[in-house]
Amino acid sequence: MKFIVNSAYLLKQLSNINGVITTNPVVPILENFLFELDKGRLTVTASDLQTSMITELQVESKEKGNIAVPARILLETLKNLPEQPVTFSIDESTYSVEINSDNGRYKLSGENATDFPKVPSVSNDFSAEVSSEVLARAINNTIFATSNDELRPAMTGVYVNLNEKNTTFVSTDGHRLVRYRRTDVKSDNGSAIIVPRKALNLLKATLPAENTVVNVDFNLSNAFFRFGNIRMICRLIDERFPDYENVIPTQNNIKMTIGRAELLGALKRISIYANKTTHQVRLKITGSELQISAEDLDFSNEANERLSCEHDGEDIEIGFNAKFLMEMLSNIDSNQVVLTMSAPNKAGVILPSEKDKNEDILMLVMPVMLNQYV
Repeated sequence: MKFIVNSAYLLKQLSNINGVITTNPVVPILENFLFELDKGRLTVTASDLQTSMITELQVESKEKGNIAVPARILLETLKNLPEQPVTFSIDESTYSVEINSDNGRYKLSGENATDFPKVPSVSNDFSAEVSSEVLARAINNTIFATSNDELRPAMTGVYVNLNEKNTTFVSTDGHRLVRYRRTDVKSDNGSAIIVPRKALNLLKATLPAENTVVNVDFNLSNAFFRFGNIRMICRLIDERFPDYENVIPTQNNIKMTIGRAELLGALKRISIYANKTTHQVRLKITGSELQISAEDLDFSNEANERLSCEHDGEDIEIGFNAKFLMEMLSNIDSNQVVLTMSAPNKAGVILPSEKDKNEDILMLVMPVMLNQYV
């Protein structure tokens, strides 16, 4: 089995799918790319059993065949080669792979392709089309709030609910929650799934810069994403997602409107002085003034700043995890944000002042109790 391909073109395609491969896979063969040659078309698959990514590229060949090629050594070789045509010669009886370039000859040991796990096929019980731009925004706005707690698997992914009116993306780790809704993505036969964080991170990294259509198919166990010459199949999280709507407060009567960049800048400075375990910052809103302070008693560090804001409702003093607030503010585009609260022990809600007509975003953050310093 033999084919010729441009080294830079091959490297780009392999780099797109290489993120799936883990360093210590469950099955050793998953350290390889699966190469399947069918005359002028080469299909390359990478998998970790939960997620598989597939890319197709054009090569010069009149042959058919398949082999598993070690991913790390192949990528390292291609990264260090100048752009040029390279010839792959594969001996299917010994699984040896020889790469010939203008610079020299490289020989590596492949494996039997039949040992590579089969990629699940997705019967499209449900299909939708979404633009890559919208999908990227939805992932960016929710993925940071997913949980790392493997004991609560439902919260380690993003909940996606499609219906005839809109599509809602939700993520939570128990301390914060993000609900991102699009009215320009909808479907007649509604359905809800939980997509794992790793799959979404891979998707985000691979989506093209230019806006393109992403086809999404899914059934009860797998989701299938297709755009350009890339396909991704991932196993869905088969768990019940928390009833998030009940957590979102409807009676937050205290409202503060403030410049997003000013608040984010102040939090970045003040958080340097906060306790490294709790990351606690204190927000004291009186009249049209916000005072942000932090103290780390272990090291006698403290800091405070004053900002002007618009404020409706009672004065309040409330504590938050600065890290959570900064992540949320970094993922909002609006020049101004609205923070609504009701009491020092109840959740605060952050909303952008201005938003896209097709977009609705709500970020909820639980307070940190203020009894740690006076």
